[in-house]
Amino acid sequence: MPSDSIAPTEEQSAPLTGRSRLVRLGGVGVVILCVVGGFLYLGGWLSPNALTPGRFVDEFERMGGIHSGFRRNHAKGVCVRGFFDSNGQGARLSKAVVFRPGRVPVIGRFSLGGGDPHVTDDLSTVRGLGLQFSLPDGEEWRTAMVDLPVFPFKDPRAFYDNLLASQPNPNTGKPDPEKMAAFAASHPETVQALAIIKSHAPSSGFDNAAYYSLNAFRFVRADGASTYVRWTLVPVQPYGAGTGASQDKNFLFDELIASIHQHPLQWRLLMTVAQPGDPTDNATILWPEGREQVDVGMLTLDSVESEETSPARDINFDPLVLPAGMAPSNDPLLSARSAIYSQSFTRRAGETKEPSEITPSEVRK
Repeated sequence: MPSDSIAPTEEQSAPLTGRSRLVRLGGVGVVILCVVGGFLYLGGWLSPNALTPGRFVDEFERMGGIHSGFRRNHAKGVCVRGFFDSNGQGARLSKAVVFRPGRVPVIGRFSLGGGDPHVTDDLSTVRGLGLQFSLPDGEEWRTAMVDLPVFPFKDPRAFYDNLLASQPNPNTGKPDPEKMAAFAASHPETVQALAIIKSHAPSSGFDNAAYYSLNAFRFVRADGASTYVRWTLVPVQPYGAGTGASQDKNFLFDELIASIHQHPLQWRLLMTVAQPGDPTDNATILWPEGREQVDVGMLTLDSVESEETSPARDINFDPLVLPAGMAPSNDPLLSARSAIYSQSFTRRAGETKEPSEITPSEVRK
């Protein structure tokens, strides 16, 4: 899901009077204020009862349990390596080095949603793909994508309230229907997003699934002009629908490992370009069909390894780790994701690492 904290500069560390604080804030752009406000909100500094990254992670732990050394969400995973070949077409959208013609190394991690690293694979479980692009100038681009075309929740509060509503009843082991109905009634945007998600049948595996950025990002060109985009990794491997038949516990990971051992896996990276009026702050809404899509290159993943040996296990796939030429949009989920990932990373970094469900022997199959 790194830079887990930002060291203050000498100027930032110096005490400020109330008047000078107002002067400084007055000079900050609206977008920056929105991002800072998101961190304050999630940091719990605006109210003692405010939503915080710690409270989010507490809920993930209540849902999935605490498993030493594992991510609090997307706990079950396997790591991969490969490279990205840019065709140069992305340079007209962003000055980021990654979009210049050429190849950069990539490491990543496929995962299943949820906090249990030993959960049985299921086609209906959200699949994730986290990637780190290492650029020749020393910069990094990190992205955490899922196989959903939209996100069910428009902001951190809706996401958190859903976690509360979906807590299993101790007597039934299932969420309370009344709480879930009440949440749906107060969040029609979630109902609409779930309808879109259900209309996209899950593919048969990790290798033939598309992965989406969900959130919008602002791309900046060399001349300073900017545009908003969302991106999609579109598989080269042919689509196959999941059968829903009974499978082995780790069938999704077993099939991924077998596939990548047979041949490299590839995805085309497509940038969807927003038009004026397209929402950039709400990941529950699809942009209209017909928006320009720019094919910026090919992702190739050609090796797989267990978390025990891969550096990807300890990478925080923070979506705000961006190279020059890429910036966050005004979507409040971005600062929330960054803060929550950091909290999860901090907790697991201080724990003993338990063996992964996907063991080295299984990866060598």
